[in-house]
Amino acid sequence: MANILKSLVPARFRSDKTVIPVVRLQGAISAASGSPLRQGLSFASAAPLLQKAFSIKGAPAVAIAVNSPGGSPVQSRQIYLRIRALAEEKKKTVLVFCEDAAASGGYMIAIAGDEIYADPSSIVGSIGVLYAGFGFTEAIEKLGIERRVYTAGENKVTLDPFRPAKEDDIERIKALQAEIHEVFKEMVKERRSTKLSDDPELFTGAFWTGQGALTRGLVDGLGDVRSVLREKYGDSVKLKPITPSGGLFGRRISPFRNDFSQAGSALANGLFETAQERLLWQRFGL
Repeated sequence: MANILKSLVPARFRSDKTVIPVVRLQGAISAASGSPLRQGLSFASAAPLLQKAFSIKGAPAVAIAVNSPGGSPVQSRQIYLRIRALAEEKKKTVLVFCEDAAASGGYMIAIAGDEIYADPSSIVGSIGVLYAGFGFTEAIEKLGIERRVYTAGENKVTLDPFRPAKEDDIERIKALQAEIHEVFKEMVKERRSTKLSDDPELFTGAFWTGQGALTRGLVDGLGDVRSVLREKYGDSVKLKPITPSGGLFGRRISPFRNDFSQAGSALANGLFETAQERLLWQRFGL
């Protein structure tokens, strides 16, 4: 009788299919994510998607597809913490899927998963901290430009690109990197302690394919979102993509706004951010 009554209910209202929300976290990670030219990843952009995904009643798990070459360690850790907090609050399993790359900050987000999967050709790892910049001391001399900087505090111009690098500045940056690196390592050990291999290169900033990451315990298996979820929840599993709400790139745009100066500034910032992101991806040959 129950089956007969169930068949009378329109298909869209039936609960015979397991629904798994899927969140895509993609792009270089920074506090200032998103521009007219690129869609970056930040805590602010990820948090609403995660909240929406974990709030879907009846879903036993949330799938998160990570595709990021890294970026801000702070934003990465905030996203990681939000995923874990929601998983515990909503009592849901977190399944993470590494796409082209889950490297550096991208991998920091990935370890929020109870299980991590990768494509055999994914780039995974890069557990380290990077600082990169440029020096223009000779360029401004050739152009006859005089650099004028006035500070209260002798360390306010640490690693000024228009002045020669000082050994004290370099040592200070390295000390900061060491502290951040230690936080990253402890996070990985806490989440993957019983699965990690004894490879001495694990925390050197090295990275591997998905297959190499599997042998080192950085991921739990190889596979894509659809095939893994079908294996776990059956062929009738329904994947529900979680997308941003609002206007362009998920941001609400007022039709009465006509601020061309702000648009120009956003375009210039977008060009710079795009160049930075391109460099991050190129580190991994992507």
